[in-house]
Formats: sequence, structure tokens, C-alpha cells
Amino acid sequence: MKKETERINLRYSDKDLKIFKKIVLIKLKRARTDFELLSSSLSYKNSNCTNDTSPTFKVLEEGANTLSREQMGRLAQRQQKFIEHLDAALIRIANKTYGICRETGKLISKARLRAVPHATLCIEAKLKRN
Repeated sequence: MKKETERINLRYSDKDLKIFKKIVLIKLKRARTDFELLSSSLSYKNSNCTNDTSPTFKVLEEGANTLSREQMGRLAQRQQKFIEHLDAALIRIANKTYGICRETGKLISKARLRAVPHATLCIEAKLKRN
């Protein structure tokens, strides 16, 4: 029973959480900027062209444009999901549960959290899933 209690109380220090918060906020700022760029290019917001209204008879170009817009749409969706994960990481930092593996209850390594600041699984648990 004591071992279970120790595992629950295991967490990163407030100093560590402050450092991780900075990392998350930097990544979040970049992610939001990238998302805005993708979104604006999808909506032609910053363009004076008539690409979305003028008729064209170049079928191959239309196909390429459609494919490009679909890829940009997928990138925008992935970026939005990344932003949601980073926002969730900020909540875990505020709750002081950041960096605790949701499967094993062990601390996720600092190196992993620096590389993937929204990680919720330690390497051990991640490898078991694959």
C-alpha cells in the first residue's frame, strides 16, 4: 500500500513545471501562428485573386489545386489537434499532474517532455502500445 501512495505523490517540482510551461507556451505560440497561416490560405483571406470564383477550363490545374487544398486542410486539422494537446498540457501543469504517465503512474523523462511537451505516456508505455 505504501508503494502505491508513493507513486501517487510522485510529481515534478514547481520549478520544473515552470520550465515546462515556458516550453509549452513557446510551442503553442508557434502552433497557433502556423494554424492561422494555414487557415488564411485555405480561405483566401489574404488574397485579392478570384481563384475561387473564376471559371477555369484547365482540369489538371483544378485537380492539383483541389489536392493541395485538401492537404492544407489536413495539415490545419493536425495543427488544431496539436494546439488542443498543448492546451491540455497547460491544464496538467496548473493541476501539477504534468509529466506523469497516465498508464504507469511513473514520471515521464524530462528529455521526452522537452521533445514532446504534450506527452501523456512514458516511453515504456508508448512502446507497449506499438
